[in-house]
Amino acid sequence: MKSNQLIRGYFLFLALFVPEIVEAQFPSRLKDGLKTYLSSDSTAFIKLNFVSQIWVRYNENNPGTTINGQLENNTYDVGLRRTRLVLSGQLTDRVFFFLQFGQNNIGYLSPRKVGAFFHDVTGEYAVLKKKLNIGVGLHGWNGPGRFANSAVSSLLPLDPPIFQETTNDANDQFVRKMGIYAKGKIGKIDYRISASKPFITQTASIPIDPLSDNSSYSSMIPKQAYQGYFMYQFLDQESNAGPGMVGSYLGRKRVFNIGAGFVSQARAMWSKTVANDTVYHPMNLWAIDFFYDAPLNSATGSALSVYGGYFNYDFGKGYIRNVGPMNPANGVKNGSFNGPGNAYPAIGTGYSLYVQAGYKFRNDLLGEFGTLQLYSAVQYSQYDRLKDPMVVVDTGMNWLQYGHNSKFTLNYQYRPVYASSDMKIMSHKSEWVLQYQIAF
Repeated sequence: MKSNQLIRGYFLFLALFVPEIVEAQFPSRLKDGLKTYLSSDSTAFIKLNFVSQIWVRYNENNPGTTINGQLENNTYDVGLRRTRLVLSGQLTDRVFFFLQFGQNNIGYLSPRKVGAFFHDVTGEYAVLKKKLNIGVGLHGWNGPGRFANSAVSSLLPLDPPIFQETTNDANDQFVRKMGIYAKGKIGKIDYRISASKPFITQTASIPIDPLSDNSSYSSMIPKQAYQGYFMYQFLDQESNAGPGMVGSYLGRKRVFNIGAGFVSQARAMWSKTVANDTVYHPMNLWAIDFFYDAPLNSATGSALSVYGGYFNYDFGKGYIRNVGPMNPANGVKNGSFNGPGNAYPAIGTGYSLYVQAGYKFRNDLLGEFGTLQLYSAVQYSQYDRLKDPMVVVDTGMNWLQYGHNSKFTLNYQYRPVYASSDMKIMSHKSEWVLQYQIAF
């Protein structure tokens, strides 16, 4: 299937089916979740939120890609990128709980009837209201950047910047670890810090590279991991009730933040020397970033969103991790360094620059069918092991029928493919995704 045929098919799908979706008004009671109040002054409550993101995709596979041993140059598939339920509640003026349950990346290659899992299970106590809350459990209060944990229902581009999810499923459970955290606001400073016990790598849901000359995750008993992220919020204050950071407010807030964060874990990584001795390496990651999201014209609803940052990662000598979101393939024959499907070297020892920007048109640009938001995102990484810079470009459009509650996203990604022989770029591949999101 050619990419232009796919695009025509996308818009045919929209023309045929979307008008039926957008005829009625989205219930205002559900725009921020379904709340049940427990007190007469509405300070105590329980809230239910839901999000599902469904992908229709056409991918130019990396060289040598196979599916169950059969060569496949291109793949068309449909999958559930994320489906989650969040239950949270302010039970008293000091007691808060947060629970997230769901599943990710269910595609045609997935084991059938797989169980969903807990993303977050935390209880929290306000020691000093707003200034210091202490929590414990399976949590995602992470560093080093803003999108180390994203509020996925409010993303600007199709996906968050995956390289910020630094240990995803290697020594955590989908960016969550068991531990304790502290969060709060002191004036215009918003902070989060945590101390957690990483999961052992023997139970990782991704392949862990074996001990070699290049750094990889150690299989020894893990040391404590420390993380933190701090923001100075110049304009409107953002909520820190949950750990996920908003991607775009669509002009509802005027936000400008400068942030900095870190991740540190002793003896997290290892490699072997020429003499076959094992050497341990700490994981030390840090970043600085900024976030601006504000209306351009409050009367019409047009808005601008810009995020960018510098990320310095040290996982030890030569560490690289290829990531293929909801990978449509499961094997490779005589392929590239990237591996199968849509994978590319997203995370590694070195530094990255990242920027994303979006422009939301005025409200009701399309009348009763909502409005549009255009965006682009670029990751530029200089990883020690790669001979050429790693640059991934995403660009696309959000069709916002009812803000983030009901939206279509059409995304185009252009990624590099590296040769295993010299770690230089040998070609580029692309991927088209049409996503429908329903959320409340």
